[in-house]
Amino acid sequence: MRDIQYKQVIKEVKDCTICSAHLPHGVRPVFQINPNAKVLIVGQAPGSKVHATGIPFDDPSGDRLRDWMGIDKDTFYSSEQIAILPMGFCYPGKGKSGDLPPRKECADKWRIQLLGLMPNIQLTLVIGQYALDWHLKEQKKKNLTETVRAWQEYWPENLPLPHPSPRNNIWLKKNSWFETDILPQLKQRITEVL
Repeated sequence: MRDIQYKQVIKEVKDCTICSAHLPHGVRPVFQINPNAKVLIVGQAPGSKVHATGIPFDDPSGDRLRDWMGIDKDTFYSSEQIAILPMGFCYPGKGKSGDLPPRKECADKWRIQLLGLMPNIQLTLVIGQYALDWHLKEQKKKNLTETVRAWQEYWPENLPLPHPSPRNNIWLKKNSWFETDILPQLKQRITEVL
C-alpha cells in the first residue's frame, strides 16, 4: 500500500504544472526521493544547468556539496541513501542578481506530503535562506551566517549550510570556521548515517 501511495505521489509531482505560468523555461521538476533514504538535502531550486539535465546538483555547486559531505557521485545519486528535495522543483529563471527565488507553490502543495514518505531520514542538510525559513522556522537566527554558526543547536538531526555555489566563495573565505569546525563533523555524521 505504501509503495503504491509513494509511486502515485511521485507521478503527481512530476506531472505538476501549478506554477507553469511563472516559469519562463517551462516545467521540469527535479528532485530525488526514496522511502529508504537516510539523508535529506534541502536546497533552493534547480539552476539552468540542472534544469537542462534533470539531474539534481549536476553543477559546480553539487561538486562542492559532495566534497563537503565526503561522498562520491554514486553515493550522492543513490536515492536509497540520499534524498534531494529543493524548496522549488523547477528552475525559476534569472533575476537581476542571479536565479529567482524558488516558487512557493511547490512547498505549499507537496512538501509535507513528500517528507511524510521518507520516515528514515536521520540527517537533513538545510541549504540556503529559503530552506532555513521553511525547515527551521522560528529556530533560525537573524541571518544565514548566524544560523550556520549556531549549527550545534540543530545537530545531529539538522545542519544549516550556506549554498555551495561558487558565488559564495567570499562568504566561505570570510567564515573559515565553517570549513574547520563544521565540515569534519558533517563528514563523520554522513559516514555514521550511511
